[in-house]
Amino acid sequence: MATKISLIGAGNIGGTVALLSAIKNLGNIVLVDIAKSIAKGKALDISHSLPVLQCNRKIIGTTSLKQIKNSKVIVVTAGVPRKEGMSRDDLVEINLNVIKKVGKGIRKYSPKSFVIVVTNPLDVMTWVLQKITNIPYSHVVGMAGVLDTSRFKFHLADELNLSIEDVSSSVLGGHGDDMVALLRHTTVSGVSLEDMIKMKKISRQKVNEIVQRIRTCGAEIITYMGTSAYFSPAASTVQMIECYLRDQKKIFPCSAYLKGQYGFKNIYVGVPIVLGANGVEKIIEINLKKEEKEEFLKSVESVQAILNIAKKFI
Repeated sequence: MATKISLIGAGNIGGTVALLSAIKNLGNIVLVDIAKSIAKGKALDISHSLPVLQCNRKIIGTTSLKQIKNSKVIVVTAGVPRKEGMSRDDLVEINLNVIKKVGKGIRKYSPKSFVIVVTNPLDVMTWVLQKITNIPYSHVVGMAGVLDTSRFKFHLADELNLSIEDVSSSVLGGHGDDMVALLRHTTVSGVSLEDMIKMKKISRQKVNEIVQRIRTCGAEIITYMGTSAYFSPAASTVQMIECYLRDQKKIFPCSAYLKGQYGFKNIYVGVPIVLGANGVEKIIEINLKKEEKEEFLKSVESVQAILNIAKKFI
């Protein structure tokens, strides 16, 4: 049986994930959206590109969650996107109702899927979806850290005028203004960022400015486009889909369920994981310095505060 990838939410991110998945020939694709005919239209449009892409896959659009039955991977982007002036946290009550409906559908039709949540507020919606579906923690993750890391790597490489391929970095914490960039573990072609600063290739102030920009660049993009980013979130999501389906066992920062790691329990938050055919195969615990621990704690507390609000509506 051909691999089925179901995308619940056929908006900007869902549609782009469908296209990129087709380009990579990852599987047959089902686009689901409650908006009448939008999923069908995007499925047909992408299907017309398949001969050009030399991809023999089936892409269908539907309004029915029944079509996700027996999916190998499900990506959840359904919900209201951020608009100018809104924080991710402003979406909690609105998108919680969406996630509850989606979760019940996944539990009924495809409870053995690997699920990637993209809907904001990301960490909280991932927690809620797992509770509703009762899918193992290893098979429900949130996409955020891959995106935040990509943004950081791009802006750092751009500032240094070097290849983005030479930059290695990662992030911790919730997807939001309290995201923690792991500067101590950032390297440029094997040279630590700290050494790059000492060699005056970049100033510490500029690094801090880049980190702050990454924390708020989602809002920056909204001011330009009037809607949330979708190309980079979609590309980040597809990288995770490919890693899972092809058992690549790469280390990604993702929103994963903690059972005592880093000193926290019963919460989804961004941490480095090994992603492979078994889902979250390992959570990597980095030894954090005092300042890093404090920043991570602040980020976790921000997620917990929103989670406490969400629990009132479940």
